[in-house]
Amino acid sequence: MPEQAEGNTLAREVIAAAVEAGLSLATAESLTAGLIAATLAEVPGASVVLQGGVVSYSSEVKARVLSVDRELLESKGSVDGEVARQMAVGARECCLSDVAVSATGVAGPDPHDGKAVGTVFLGFAHPGGSGSAEYHFQGDRARIRAAATAAALTLLISTIRSVTTQVDGAM
Repeated sequence: MPEQAEGNTLAREVIAAAVEAGLSLATAESLTAGLIAATLAEVPGASVVLQGGVVSYSSEVKARVLSVDRELLESKGSVDGEVARQMAVGARECCLSDVAVSATGVAGPDPHDGKAVGTVFLGFAHPGGSGSAEYHFQGDRARIRAAATAAALTLLISTIRSVTTQVDGAM
């Protein structure tokens, strides 16, 4: 699968950037169900920076383990940018990491929380802040999950670079 090859290349870039920057990583995953962490772990040497990850398919796990606001989950559902942001913050905290990424969305076959199949929100968190981004991918479940994983790895690379730029700029 071309998406898998892309994911492996991106994962090597993430691990190399994190090692070079001396930053630890964590993931919080819903629709990707651990695929981001597994892709990172395929890279030799990943254990130097990969602290862990949380697979949080249910809203209860998002609330209890990742500290996502229950009222937000009830009002917006789990497929939401703020939920993704809070998932990343929660992963960073519970895995004791410097940088975290999260993924929540709809891989199909049916819409969820009023969101169309292919709607994905990725979150990020680092010492300087947190945020989220919205994506819309096409294809079946496997393609959507692979595309979300590749986008999350790309987001991790840019987040690591952002953190190192902030640190370099502060010196």
